[in-house]
Amino acid sequence: MDHPATDPPVPDEILRRLRNVRLLGLDVDGVLTDGRLVYGPNDAEFKAFHVQDGSAMKRLMASGVPIAIVTGRTSDAVARRTSELGVPYLYAGVADKLATLEELAARSGVALDDMAYAGDDLADLAVFGRVGVFLGVPNGHPDVIRQADFVTSNPGGFGAVREICYLVIAARST
Repeated sequence: MDHPATDPPVPDEILRRLRNVRLLGLDVDGVLTDGRLVYGPNDAEFKAFHVQDGSAMKRLMASGVPIAIVTGRTSDAVARRTSELGVPYLYAGVADKLATLEELAARSGVALDDMAYAGDDLADLAVFGRVGVFLGVPNGHPDVIRQADFVTSNPGGFGAVREICYLVIAARST
């Protein structure tokens, strides 16, 4: 399967590292969503997820790469979306994302070096240099963009996760 065209193209070194990915970690607000929080009456919170991200996540998991959602917030919408997609790991209300990924490594048997993680904000930087591939999105914090191993063409909430999933699938099939 060819991966979607990216601008700039994915460097060979990043594709080589993506080939070893055995688990994908994803932040939610700003990666799976555009980062906006919408509040309604009676404490309702709304989030918009891109259907193509979900389709690509299912495809990645079907290829043998599980996904972990690691988010600082707790949200019924995230729990519902995670369940609908069959995502095996959900860590919500997380204060220390690195400690959570270390716990996930022990639980899943997948070393941090064999994980990719996509984030957009300062809390995500704790995993930079600790996972095999640290991915950013163009709508992320400038420090995340600067330190990311690769930044997607598509912004969070608008196909960034789809792009990531297809890149991992393509890299692992070569």
